[in-house]
Amino acid sequence: MQKVKEVGTCEAKIHFFRILEEVQEGTLIRITKHGRVVAELSAPAKQPAPARFGCMQDKDFFMAEDFDAPLEVLQAYM
Repeated sequence: MQKVKEVGTCEAKIHFFRILEEVQEGTLIRITKHGRVVAELSAPAKQPAPARFGCMQDKDFFMAEDFDAPLEVLQAYM
């Protein structure tokens, strides 16, 4: 379960870098103004690893010889 913390706007402004450190540790920070939540800070979702150069040369990769051949169902439109 993610830790949630509420912080007022003045405190968020004064202690911004400390709050960012808490977000990096996994805490969800809700910033409030006059007791109402106006924003939430959370760590970004994990991004997939970028594709490696030459990854199509893997032993499990297969591409049919006619992969770029026109499809029969589209012949009427050509």
